[in-house]
Amino acid sequence: MSGATPGAGDVTKGLPPEQLSTSTGTVPRDSSDVPPPPRGNVVLKEILRGNAVTTVLAIVLALIVGGILIALTNEDVQAASGYFFAQPGDTFVAAWNAVYNGYEALFRGAIFNARGADFAAQIRPLTNTLGFAAPLIAAGLGVALAFRVGLFNIGARGQMLIGVAVAALLTFSLDLPIWLHIPVTLIAGIAGGALWGAIAGLIKARTGAHEVILTIMLNYIAYYLLLWMIRTPGLLQKPGTNQALGSATPESAQFPTLLGPQFPLLDFGFVVVIVATLFVWWLIERSALGMRMRAVGENPHAARAAGISVQRIYVYAMLFAGGLAGLAGMNQLQGAVTTGVTETIDAGIGFDAITVALLGRSRAWGTFAAGILFGALKAGSFSMQAQDIPVDIVLVVQSLVVLFIAAPPLLRTVFFLPKTDIEKAARLRAKAAKKAVAA
Repeated sequence: MSGATPGAGDVTKGLPPEQLSTSTGTVPRDSSDVPPPPRGNVVLKEILRGNAVTTVLAIVLALIVGGILIALTNEDVQAASGYFFAQPGDTFVAAWNAVYNGYEALFRGAIFNARGADFAAQIRPLTNTLGFAAPLIAAGLGVALAFRVGLFNIGARGQMLIGVAVAALLTFSLDLPIWLHIPVTLIAGIAGGALWGAIAGLIKARTGAHEVILTIMLNYIAYYLLLWMIRTPGLLQKPGTNQALGSATPESAQFPTLLGPQFPLLDFGFVVVIVATLFVWWLIERSALGMRMRAVGENPHAARAAGISVQRIYVYAMLFAGGLAGLAGMNQLQGAVTTGVTETIDAGIGFDAITVALLGRSRAWGTFAAGILFGALKAGSFSMQAQDIPVDIVLVVQSLVVLFIAAPPLLRTVFFLPKTDIEKAARLRAKAAKKAVAA
């Protein structure tokens, strides 16, 4: 006996096919019958998955967390929280005032100061932002370019310092007119940084040593080499002193200001950085060498199989990266710090450049925009300090931006964004593996 109910097959006899498929529920539907999703939904999903939305949300989330930290470190909030259960409104009002005043000071110090006496005073914060951003962009471009080739260049600091040392050693004693002294000093600094970066690329290409170790060690060598030079009379030490201080930048080698003495931080170096950004964009996205660089960055083994000399590309990449870091050093030497060469003239820009490159997704114009953002945070931090907000909070916000940028799944979870195809595939693989283990 089959166990089937006699005459059961006669129940559906005579019904139309569409009723048969819906009544049983066991006939699989052909995927071609499923209508495609509306075009608007597809476009919206792709936008929400894009890097631009992720970057903006990372900044927003970092500002939110930074606002919480501002409130927690505010004295008024701490005092009001002592009687929170008696008058909770005081705590919330104090927290709101602390966060609002903090970010209002950030905006006032970085973008536009509505309290300025005249228009020049009102827009001076914006010019300060651009001035602070120039070396960050230059060094960030160097790190980003190396990222595209698959190299993690930690040595921007050392490349900046060597660029400064070479420029000061070769050009400070020259008696040249300003129209010649500025480019000669600039080229010398770029060449010094490029050669220092090329050393790391050459060692990696020849020996296979990891570039992270190489560039970190070269940073130490550059630091102590410059320190020795500014301590040694006859090299870079300022005449008439026995301190570790180099000579001041000659006036004929300093970048002229772009908008006059009312805006001292915005100088010709920002124009040079814009040109450098255009060059990096063309090099990576449009040139044949850039195509080979991107191929090596995607898959060096496949690039080698295609006939590309991976070792040569490594040297080229570090040469360009070092030159861009040297340009950042020249922004310091010829613009921001003209009173004398010191071993800390890089001002931490070499390491901040890593953050800028990450935030810019290793793209030329993305790095440019990220440099402007970090320049704004730096310019606005001084106004925030006037509101009794620790400057460390600004650094925490910068770190949070990088943290959230580096963790897109975290952002998508927080903001309920659609997952990417790669994340969906990884989730399905994890489920399949779990089922296989359970079986």
